Amino acid sequence: MTDMTEQNAAMKPPVAKREPQRREFHGDIFEDDYEWMRNKESAEVQDYVAAQNKYCEARMSHLAGLRHTLFEELKAHVEETDMSVPTRINDYWYFTRTQQGKQYGVQCRMPVRGADDWDPPVVDPQGAPGSMPGEQVVFDANVESEGHDFFRLGGMDLSHDGRWVLYGVDVSGDERYDFRIRDLDATLEHGRPVELPELFAGIGGACFTPDGKWVFWTEVDDSWRPCAIWRHQVGTPVESDVCVYREADERFWVGAGISFDERSIVIGTGSKTSTEVLMLPVATPEGEFQAFIPRKEDVEYDVSFACFEGAGENGEDVPLAVVYHNANNPNFEIDVIDMRAHKPPYRLGEGVCVAAGSPYGCERGDMGRPITEAYFNPLNPAILQGAHGLGIEGIALHRYFVTLSYRSDGQPHVAYTTKQAAAADFLAGRPWRFTELLPPPLENDWDMVAADRSDSTGDHGERLWTDDTAADAGYSGTEGGAADDSVAVPQDHTSSFDGASDDHLPGETRRLYSIGTGGNPSYDAPRMRYSFASYTRPGELHEIDPATGRDTLLKRATVLGDFDPRDYMERRVWITARDGERIPVSLVWRRDFPSQDSPMFITGYGAYEISSDPGFSVARLSMLDRGVLYAVPHIRGGGELGRAWYEQGRRLNKKHTFEDFVDATRALQTAHLADPRRTVANGGSAGGLLMGAVANMAPECFAGIEADVPFVDALTSILNPDLPLTVTEWDEWGDPLHDPRVYEYMKSYTPYENVPVPVVESAADAAEIEDATGATAVAEAVSASKNAADFPRIFITTSMNDTRVLYVEPLKWLARLQSAGVDAVAKIEVEAGHGGLSGRYKQWEEVSYENAWCLAVMHITR
Repeated sequence: MTDMTEQNAAMKPPVAKREPQRREFHGDIFEDDYEWMRNKESAEVQDYVAAQNKYCEARMSHLAGLRHTLFEELKAHVEETDMSVPTRINDYWYFTRTQQGKQYGVQCRMPVRGADDWDPPVVDPQGAPGSMPGEQVVFDANVESEGHDFFRLGGMDLSHDGRWVLYGVDVSGDERYDFRIRDLDATLEHGRPVELPELFAGIGGACFTPDGKWVFWTEVDDSWRPCAIWRHQVGTPVESDVCVYREADERFWVGAGISFDERSIVIGTGSKTSTEVLMLPVATPEGEFQAFIPRKEDVEYDVSFACFEGAGENGEDVPLAVVYHNANNPNFEIDVIDMRAHKPPYRLGEGVCVAAGSPYGCERGDMGRPITEAYFNPLNPAILQGAHGLGIEGIALHRYFVTLSYRSDGQPHVAYTTKQAAAADFLAGRPWRFTELLPPPLENDWDMVAADRSDSTGDHGERLWTDDTAADAGYSGTEGGAADDSVAVPQDHTSSFDGASDDHLPGETRRLYSIGTGGNPSYDAPRMRYSFASYTRPGELHEIDPATGRDTLLKRATVLGDFDPRDYMERRVWITARDGERIPVSLVWRRDFPSQDSPMFITGYGAYEISSDPGFSVARLSMLDRGVLYAVPHIRGGGELGRAWYEQGRRLNKKHTFEDFVDATRALQTAHLADPRRTVANGGSAGGLLMGAVANMAPECFAGIEADVPFVDALTSILNPDLPLTVTEWDEWGDPLHDPRVYEYMKSYTPYENVPVPVVESAADAAEIEDATGATAVAEAVSASKNAADFPRIFITTSMNDTRVLYVEPLKWLARLQSAGVDAVAKIEVEAGHGGLSGRYKQWEEVSYENAWCLAVMHITR
C-alpha cells in the first residue's frame, strides 16, 4: 500500500461491525447493532478504540499549529509559580503551591504564631515548597504521581493535632480511591514519609475522628454506589473493621463526615429527592448511630449544631439545632431550634423560620403563579423580600458571624450578619437583619453606574446589535424587576437584563458574578472570607469584618499579558421559549468586536438542579479575542431559578431542556447576534445528552457540536438496574423499566435512537449503505429526508475508565453517526475517567485541542 493510499484510508472513519441485539420493552423492539462494544476487555473493542483514535489524529492533524498557538496563549496568561492564600485549620496555616513545569499543586503548612493569630503569614509565592522557616510539605502530588499516567487526590483529612493525614488517590480515573494514613511528624531515612500499614482499597471516601484514632470509610458496591459505612480503629487490621451502616435502598448513596462543631460523627444518606442524617457523638465512636429525623419520601433535610454564646438570661450559651429542609417549602427553609426547650427527637418545621424560598411554580407549591413572580414572606429578612425565583441554599453559624446563601434572579447571593445581632433577633422573635454581600466594583469599569446617569445602561453606549435591527423590530421594554436598559430585538425574542438587583445604586457592580463563602473552616475565625468571579473578571478572595463592614482583598487571580477585564462585556438577556417561559441567557464578548452575526460558542447543562453559574476561564480569552460570542442559556433542568426550574426540566418535562437551548440559539441568531453557519454548541455528561438531542432537533442551528463524555445512550443505561448509577437516576429521568410512558418519552429524545438516517443519492450510495447497515436502512434512507447531509459536525470526547457515563455510550453513538454519513470524530482517553485527564498542563493541552476544533468549525484558523 502506498503512502498516499494509507493516508486516504486514515481519513475514512473505521467501519464498526453490525451485530444486532434485540431490546424489547413494553411492546417496543429496538435492534441495537453496537451493544457488543460494551465488552471493554475484548480485543475487538480495543482495536476499534485504537482505530478511532488514529482516525481522529488524522482528521485533527491540520490543527496542530492552532492547538499549539492556543496552548501557548493560555500558558502565557497563567502565573505558573504561585500559591493560594493560607487558611487556618486548628494550629496550622495551610496553603497550596504551584510550580512552573509541575503538573500538580503541593500542599504545605506553617504553624500558627499563637491562639489569636488570624492574619495569614507572609509567604514568598515564588519560593520552593518547604523553603520558608517552619514550612512543611504535607503532600506533593508531583512525587506521588510518578509512574502513573493518571493521578487524582480523592480526599484528605487531618487529625485535630495535625500529626496524622488520611488521604486517598485514584490512578485510573474510575473514582475508586485507595486511602492510607501518613505520619506528618516522621520520615524515613531516604526522606519518604512514614505510613501505617492500613490500606483501604477501592473505597468511596473516608474521614478521621478529631483525635485521629478512628476512621469511618465508605464502601462502594459493584455498581459504584456508595452503599455502606465501616468503622476502623487506627492501628488494627482493616480485616477486623465493623460495618456500622448499610443502605438497603438502591436509590440512596451514603457518606460519612464530622460535624462542623466536631462533636458528632455524621452519616448522610440520600437519593435525588430524599435525605436522612444519622449521628453519633465523637466521644463514643463505638456506639449506635441514630437518625436525627427519620427519612420521609421526597423530603430533603440537613442539620448542624451551634450556639449563641452567652446569650441566655444568665449569660449561659443557647444551644441550637439548625435544620435546612423542604418538608413545607419546595425551595427550602431554614429553621433554628432552641434546644433548651426539649431534647430530641425533633420534627421538620419545628423552631423559628429564618428564611424561606419561593413556592411559586413548584410541584409541591403554588404552580399557578409564575416562577419569576416577586415573593414576599413576613418571616424572611428584608433583603429577600420581593426576590424572583428565590431558593434558599444554606446557612452557617460561626462564633462571630452568620452567613446565608440563596439564589435570586437566576444568580447566587450571599448575605451576612453578626452573631450578636442574630442572637438578638432570634430571642426577640423578629426577622434576622442580614446585609447582602456585594463584590467591590473595579475602578473605572464599565459596570460602574454613575449617580447622575438617567439611562442607567452602564455600558457606555454599547449595544448588543445595531440600531437598524432594533428599529426593524419595533420593540423595547424591560423584563419584570430588571433595569431599564432593555434592547429592542426582532420579534421580541429577547430583552436585556444585567443581573443586578438594583441598577440605581451608585457604584454597584453589574457583572454576572458567582459568589461564595468558602475558606471558613474554623468556627472561631473573627472575620469572614468570601470569593467571587465573573465571566470576565478573574476570581478574588476577600475577607470582611461583619461588625464594621471593612473589606480586605487577600488575593486576585493573576492573568498575565495585556489582559484587562474592562475590555470584555457580559450581559444577561431573557428569551421567550416556545411555551412562553422566559429563559435567562448569559452573553460574553470582547468590547471592540461588534456582536453582529458573530461566530458563537454556546454551552449548557440543564440537569440535576445544577446551576451553570458565571466563572472566569483563561482558555475562554482566546475565543473572545478572536471575536467569538460566548453564550450560556440557563435552561430548565438546572437550578438557576430554584426547584421549579429543575422540575420543569426533568422526568416527563425533560424536553423543555432541549427546547430551551434550541430556542435560545435561534433567538440569538434571529437577532443577528450569531451566525448559524459559525455556531458551535458544547455540553458534557448530561449536557452531552443535551448536545445529541439538539443536534437531532435543530441541526440547522449548529455548524458543529462538541459532546464531552456524553450521556447519549440514556435509555439503554436507565433500563439496566445493574449498571452504575441507574437506580439512583430514576428520580431524575423517570423509570422506563416499569413505566411505559417514561420509556416512550425517553426513546423520543435519546440521541442514540434518533440519529439521522444515511443519505441516498445514487445506486452507489445505496450499495455502500447496505454494506454498512443493511437493506432495511437503505429503504428508510430513500424514503426519509436527507437530514444526515445537513447534520452538524460532531466532536466527541470520552474516557475508557469513566464510571459515570460508560465509554460504550459515546462509542455506540459515534458508530451510528458515522454509518449514517455524519462527519463525527472522537478522542478517546485510555487512562482517564469522567473528569478527563489529570495534571494542569495535560488539561491545558486538552482544552486547546477541543477549542482548536471549535474555532476551525467557525472558520477561524489562526
